Order: sequence, then structure tokens, then C-alpha cells
Amino acid sequence: MSPQESKFITVLGIESSCDETAVCLYKGPRKLLENQQMQQPHGEVLAEPLFSQIELHQKWGGVVPEIASRDHLRKCLSLIDTALQEAQLSKEDIDVIAYTAGPGLMGALFVGSCIGRSLAFALNKPFIPVHHMEAHLLVPMLDEPALKPPFAALLVSGGHSQFYGVKNIGDYQLMGETLDDAAGEAFDKVAKMLDLPYPGGPSLAALADQGEPAFKLPRPMCDRPGFDLSFSGLKTATLHLIEDLKAKGELEARKADLAASFQEAVVDTLFRKAKRVLKELNMKTIVLAGGVSANKRLRALFQTLEPKGYKIHYPRMKWCTDNGVMVAYAGWHAWHRGFAQHDHTVPLAVTPRWPLSDLT
Repeated sequence: MSPQESKFITVLGIESSCDETAVCLYKGPRKLLENQQMQQPHGEVLAEPLFSQIELHQKWGGVVPEIASRDHLRKCLSLIDTALQEAQLSKEDIDVIAYTAGPGLMGALFVGSCIGRSLAFALNKPFIPVHHMEAHLLVPMLDEPALKPPFAALLVSGGHSQFYGVKNIGDYQLMGETLDDAAGEAFDKVAKMLDLPYPGGPSLAALADQGEPAFKLPRPMCDRPGFDLSFSGLKTATLHLIEDLKAKGELEARKADLAASFQEAVVDTLFRKAKRVLKELNMKTIVLAGGVSANKRLRALFQTLEPKGYKIHYPRMKWCTDNGVMVAYAGWHAWHRGFAQHDHTVPLAVTPRWPLSDLT
């Protein structure tokens, strides 16, 4: 190892929690700056191949866990080879292997975890089980090294809608979460009601761009204190509206307006609760992450806070949905926190349900 190479570590990240098989090779500084007020240096994404299973699940209208797991098994090793070729590295150049250990689909998590642990054993390298939602939360920092805790965070995806106070990397205070459907899940279910193609959330958002929020729909739990969310009542109200428009023969003509109205109700609810969280935490910075953070209307609404002195941060669009970069980058942070494991006899475990506040 040359003196120049010793300044960095190379992390292989493996993501297989749901319906994207993704890997990444990330090179980051081996040492962090001791002065935490100084801006940390950028790392470098060397390769990030990804395979989306959208076409596989399209005919079923949703993710089929068994199909997802089998396809991860088919694609993961070839993606790792692709990443190494793109980065012009060998397996021996990898310093640590990070893989998503939860939350997610049990079988899908096992595939990525087994491959990650097997490689770590074969190469005698340390390994790091990564929390999927922490990876989403941290990845905006990759493009913005000046962003550092404390800040608030909204993690919003198909399976999670949660507010956190980020005291430090690895120290997360849950402020509020959905009591039923996550925002992304609600998007998908309403898209099915409207007979929109899979994946439903992006299809509904695209249709909403063509309409106006002309219908009045509820903002769930905004009339009561607290930070928790609920979208099941909004989903039911939307279903009743769809049935009413269908009975009148107006549904097809008003689909775009209905989609826009539903989208506005969801993002407005998230926005109102986020302002409460920021006030409670006395913070002026918030990170939006997860698949729904790519929603253009959600971003536009949060950007109205910027003239008031707030700072809003998001991942790159391609890093909003599941990807290998976020896993490798979270693994790099975990390595610096001393979470790398060297004992290959430790039993493999995945955690389909894993609260971020219970990270350790």
C-alpha cells in the first residue's frame, strides 16, 4: 500500500432490501478531521451499477418478495464484478464490505447479507451491517460535506414516514411517524385505485403534474398536537371521491385533478408536521430523504422555507430511491464509528423491522 493509498479506504456497498439490486465502490478518507467545525473532504464514488426489478414486478402490480429475492441472487455477483471493472480494482483492493441488514424484505435482505458476509470471509475483510434508513438519511451529506448535525430529518418512502432529530451521526431521536400507511404506500394504493401503471407513486405524481388540486381532501392529524402521521383516512376519503366521480361519469375527465388533490394533501401534511418538528427542535436545517423525497411538489413546498432562513437538503434524484451509494457511504461512516466487525464466526442476522432509534 502506497502512502497515497493509505489515506483512503475503499468500501463495497451492497443494497438488496426490496426491488433494486445495487452495489457501489466508494473511496473515502481513512481519517476524519479532528476539528469538527471544518468541512470534511469529499469522498469519491468509483462505481455504482444498479439493476431495477420494475419490469419483473409490473405484471403483478407490486413487489413479489420471492421474485425479488431470486433476482437479487441472479444479479448481485455480476454487479459486483461490473463495479470492480469500472473502478479498475480487484477484490483485494476492497477494505471493508457494507451490506443492508434491515429493514426490508426478509429474503431479499438475506441475499445481500449472505453475499456480503461470504465475500468478507473469503477476502478476510471486515464487514458492516448497514441500516437502510440511516443510509437514506446520510447520503445527502455526500454531495454537501458542510452539512453536519444537528439537523431535523424527514424520511419518507414506500415503507417509512418518520421525523427525526439528528443529534449526531448514529444518534437519532424519533419525533413522529406514521401510524398506518407510509406516504409512499398511500401514493401506490391510490394509484391502483386510479388504474395507473406500476410503480404507482411516480405514475400518480406524473399525472398530478397535469392537473390542479381542485378537490378538498383532509390533512390527517393536522388538527391535533404532535408529530405523528396517518394516511389511511386520506386514502379512504380519496376512494369515496373516486367512487362519486365514477358514478357521475366524470372520473376519466377529472383524474389529473384528483391525483393533484391527493398529492397536495400528502405533501401539505408532511410540510405542516415538519414545521412543527423544526420549531420543537429549534432547528433551521432539515434533510428530506427516501424515495418520496424525489417528489417535485414536496420539494417545491419545502423550498418556500428558504427565504425564511431555513436550509433544505435532499439527495441527488438518482440517490432518492434505493441504491448502493448510500449503503457504501453509510458503511464508511460506520467504519469511522468503530462498527466494522472482524469476527467472521458471528452469526449472520437480518432485521426486517429495525427502528432507527435502536441503531446499536
